[in-house]
Amino acid sequence: PTMKKIIDSRKLLGATAKSDLQELAKLYKGLMKQHHPDRFQDETERAAAEQLSTKIIEAYKFLESIHPETHAANAADFEATVATNIANWHYQHQTLHLTFGDGSVYEYYSVPSNVYNKFVATNGQPRFARRHIIGTYAGRKVSGPKPKE
Repeated sequence: PTMKKIIDSRKLLGATAKSDLQELAKLYKGLMKQHHPDRFQDETERAAAEQLSTKIIEAYKFLESIHPETHAANAADFEATVATNIANWHYQHQTLHLTFGDGSVYEYYSVPSNVYNKFVATNGQPRFARRHIIGTYAGRKVSGPKPKE
């Protein structure tokens, strides 16, 4: 996922960078009513509607997951996660996956390679990530903490 995924998802829903969660939900529900597979009798139309509605659902869930309102609502959990240190990371196609000590995984998009290289080279990776990556680049939680044994 890159900026292209963000742009394509917004375009599909008819959203803008300024759309709040309420507007996203309204756009999503409107499109789902319009393109729900149950509205079509013809098998070809029904299959096309199924494909499109799957894309609409994915776009909505993706935009919801990276939205600042979602981040604000989960801020306390996020702070607890970030306090656990960075256990691992993976970088590919300008997407940085950070795995924290509690097992939570977050991904950040459009992180330039020079920022990634500085992140790798620094001794204080959690601090660097908080200052230069988290909050600077669009990102989302991919998975939550691992259950305690």
